[in-house]
Amino acid sequence: MARRAFYPLYQLGNPPTRIFRTDYFLTLVRPGRPLPEDTVQFRIPMDMTRVELKEYLEKIYNVPVAAVRTRIQFGSNKQRDDKNRRIKKPDYKVAYVQLAEGQTFQFPNLFPEKDKAPEPESPEEIANRVETEKQKKINDLKRGDVPNWFWH
Repeated sequence: MARRAFYPLYQLGNPPTRIFRTDYFLTLVRPGRPLPEDTVQFRIPMDMTRVELKEYLEKIYNVPVAAVRTRIQFGSNKQRDDKNRRIKKPDYKVAYVQLAEGQTFQFPNLFPEKDKAPEPESPEEIANRVETEKQKKINDLKRGDVPNWFWH
């Protein structure tokens, strides 16, 4: 995986062999359209091959892989600069990894939805909150009208 990693054979008295890390960075991507449960989508470097991706996942992460399919995604060029010239984003490679028999993957829900409507407060609670805010302002006269979040 590491490129041009030549290291002399071990001889008595030499330092122990080194562990080389890979030159590649993979990005696990949430697919735009639904995929089967045994298929995972990655963004990979343009020079990484299918075989290298399979070896990477099997040897480093111990993930059994059945098949790897790749495609090159054209970077959009819809944006324009101040001189009305098109700005093209770089192309990138997308890999679809099919996991081995019996393996499934479900993309985690990173941003769960929150309750949109908070519970309405009673008038007494609102009055208490307003009163405590006034007390906080009175306690420190040096700061003037600067809000609390500025001081903490």
